[in-house]
Amino acid sequence: MLNKSTKNDSAQSTALNMIGLGTLIKGDLTSDGDLRIDGKIEGNVISKSKIAMGASAEIRGNVNARSADISGKIDGDVVINETLFLRSSAKITGNITTAKLVIESGAEFNGTCIMSNKPLKAND
Repeated sequence: MLNKSTKNDSAQSTALNMIGLGTLIKGDLTSDGDLRIDGKIEGNVISKSKIAMGASAEIRGNVNARSADISGKIDGDVVINETLFLRSSAKITGNITTAKLVIESGAEFNGTCIMSNKPLKAND
């Protein structure tokens, strides 16, 4: 029995969740697996894994994840435990806390940035 639940737990943590273009979610979103966002979210987004945002994606709320690759727009604070990539089309209005930050030419960021190798938590 223990082996079966362990396999299910690992399958859930590697799941890919997609929010498609034209989708609007109002409320907080929490996931143990990776998130691919191309739609809009009005609420906080938390992932124990990676968040990838397409150029059309928008989040109005705080973002907390292990790692993130952002091409869309975020209005809120961003807390990333490992590496945050801001692609050329990214627009962030809010504070960033991360261990590593990569910013492509053309990306916009308005806020403060704190870089730390300590485990991070979102401010509530």
